[in-house]
Amino acid sequence: MTDPAQVDSGKHSFVVVSNRLPVDRVAEPDGTAHWKHSPGGLVTALEPVMKRNDGAWVGWAGLADLELEPFESDGIHIVPVALTQADVEEYYEGFSNDTLWPLYHDVIAPPTYHREWWESYVSVNRRFADAAAAISEVGAVVWVQDYQLQLVPKMLREVRPDLTIGFFNHIPFPPYGIYSQLPWRTQIIEGLLGADVIGFQRLADANNFTRAVRRLKGYNTKGTQVDVPLVDESPGVRVHAPLKGGKPYRSVVAKQFPISIDAQSYADLAQTPSVQARARQIREELGDPKCIVLGVDRLDYTKGIGHRLKAFGELLNDGRISVEDVTLVQVASPSRERVTAYMSLRDEIELMVGRINGDHATMAHVPISYHHTSYGREEMVALYLAADVMLVTALRDGMNLVAKEYAASRIDDDGVLILSEFAGASDELKRALLINPHDIDGLKAAIVRAVTMPKTERRARMRSLRKRVFEYDVVTWSSAFLDELTAKADG
Repeated sequence: MTDPAQVDSGKHSFVVVSNRLPVDRVAEPDGTAHWKHSPGGLVTALEPVMKRNDGAWVGWAGLADLELEPFESDGIHIVPVALTQADVEEYYEGFSNDTLWPLYHDVIAPPTYHREWWESYVSVNRRFADAAAAISEVGAVVWVQDYQLQLVPKMLREVRPDLTIGFFNHIPFPPYGIYSQLPWRTQIIEGLLGADVIGFQRLADANNFTRAVRRLKGYNTKGTQVDVPLVDESPGVRVHAPLKGGKPYRSVVAKQFPISIDAQSYADLAQTPSVQARARQIREELGDPKCIVLGVDRLDYTKGIGHRLKAFGELLNDGRISVEDVTLVQVASPSRERVTAYMSLRDEIELMVGRINGDHATMAHVPISYHHTSYGREEMVALYLAADVMLVTALRDGMNLVAKEYAASRIDDDGVLILSEFAGASDELKRALLINPHDIDGLKAAIVRAVTMPKTERRARMRSLRKRVFEYDVVTWSSAFLDELTAKADG
């Protein structure tokens, strides 16, 4: 990573806009700071494209009240957007994560609606849009990421109609009956329709969006196409400039582009002797049980952690599995710890873990090894290699990349994936054991089946999962979206 150095005020032909930058600021004990790459798949997918096109990335550095000048990092121009502490509380923790997040995840937790939060969301989205507009060359491609920035496409189009604008929603888009609860439902739809291509994780999400468009705006939709009139006759609405061909509307594409991972990087890590040695060590530290069941999640109410603990505890109570033979390892990485619902969830989960361990632990064996922490990629791949069963019980999930990471890491073609049908990954990973996490008896049956599955069946299923993950990796995903977007630009 190069040291931050202020770059010139040049324009860029490809701009990514996301809530967070692709680099993290790391503070040293001596008071200095440096930047390191974030390990996310989005960065991996877009880095070659950005370097090839002299790209720029607009985002927040992750710390409140931090004013930074643009700088260059490993060939990518970084354009920080500053957020105040009030912005973090109202735009990010408030509207994004206590209004939109629960609403878009089927109201698993009740959303909170505050007009002050909405006003902050509008203001911060405007700040992101202005930053992107200022650095985009004429005719540039701008790709906006995720639910925190749903107003940016329209804001960009109003000031820069020359741009080709894409938007990708990484989380689900809810059915209209749920979405319609949002007081600012029409403004969000209008914001998204400023894009030329709107991407979703699942076909159902794209269909939910186009239904909301029809209900709230009355626009024509056909398949993946939405016709957005160039002249909106509503009072006070801006009239858009005509496009090519003199059509009375803009054609917006809304379709599914299921996101994936850098599968080869996980397989490469799984091949390294140090990671393989760590996997063996993990098994030894757990008492070398016959079967390790693994759960890896952010500590979030959408992940169904309580459902899997209930099922696992009941299996122990029923005597269908024994503490000597089966150990559940649950990694629950800290998440939004200042939000009340998340604080309550942590208390609930840790109480359940303590109760099950108290009821079933022996001097030599503990049924649940619980870890409220985050691990680096090497440790995660070691856990994937050590685990005989991967348990994904999401109640609602846009994709769930952990399921794909597990498959990519299993270079031995072994292991069983239990996967919620409410995770987007279930559309692709058909040879997983698909479950409804609300059906505790069905979940229990799937765990028992996974624990006792013959090796030949395990290997056949895992080979199928790995084939899909490697054929459709994160580079394929980004290429598919950008091909659609550049086709719009050329058209």
